[in-house]
Amino acid sequence: MPIYDVFNGDADGICALIQLRLAEPKESILVTGVKRDIELAEQVPATEPAEVTILDISLDKNRGAVDALLAAGCSIFYVDHHFPGDDLPEAPDFKALIDTQPTTCTSLLVDQHLGGQFHNWVIAAAFGDNLNAVGEELAAKAGLSAEHTEALKTLGVCINYNGYGATVEDLHFHPADLYREFVKFSDPLGLITSEPVTWQQLRDGYEADMAQGLAAPVLTESASSLVVKLPDEAWARRVSGVLGNELANRNPDKACAIVTEKADNTYLVSIRAPLNNRTGADEVARQFPTGGGRKAAAGINALPADQLEEFLNTIATFWS
Repeated sequence: MPIYDVFNGDADGICALIQLRLAEPKESILVTGVKRDIELAEQVPATEPAEVTILDISLDKNRGAVDALLAAGCSIFYVDHHFPGDDLPEAPDFKALIDTQPTTCTSLLVDQHLGGQFHNWVIAAAFGDNLNAVGEELAAKAGLSAEHTEALKTLGVCINYNGYGATVEDLHFHPADLYREFVKFSDPLGLITSEPVTWQQLRDGYEADMAQGLAAPVLTESASSLVVKLPDEAWARRVSGVLGNELANRNPDKACAIVTEKADNTYLVSIRAPLNNRTGADEVARQFPTGGGRKAAAGINALPADQLEEFLNTIATFWS
């Protein structure tokens, strides 16, 4: 029976799968892509029974494909923290761990499922998903030093950064390749200490792109929101998500958004709810075509140019 591992190409998805496969190694077919490529379940052929693990992508966005896989006799293990839809599949071969609280993530659910076997990986994932308070708390409870905590934070942020782009060609590494390199390490601190070339290139790319992102112009700012505009360039597409996290951390009472120009007269939008009120980002995103996400962080894959003003008005008033 074929085995498929389907996972979001960001830090949370990659670190969740690393934990699972360290605990239970399997030769699987990897299905992943850029962070915003979330309708991944449809890439698994619904033609024969298979063992399918799905991590960190919305069940709501993949429900049709999941139902087809179950009808084909597949067994599915689904772990996620995004909006799942109004109900879950009622099938004996469907097992789900889904929690949409804004202070959790898929890697944390996997860590709890595994009894904390590879706990440092979930700490890196929490920081990568901008759950800084959660990451700090987990690191403190684990007895990590400030140096080790900061190192895991940097790793998580860089893994997350690598997932952003319009296509995999924008990325420094295909998420599947990054997973294959990093799963070699049962403890991410060992990865950081050994400094493989992959890690060095990823860290250097993040630092260069973030420097440009922090210098980008502000499109609009209000008492409750901040929106920055980026050009239609590969570095901008790569940095959009982590830049949104950084701006949110610097402006905890404001919703922050990154609006990135696209060649087809649309915008790629990353939205962060205020850190002091981590809710509503998904509601704002779903008001527009191709929008979705979770309460604390969401996005719009292709905002039509003629709806930009409407979006700016929405984000300026939603949290006011």
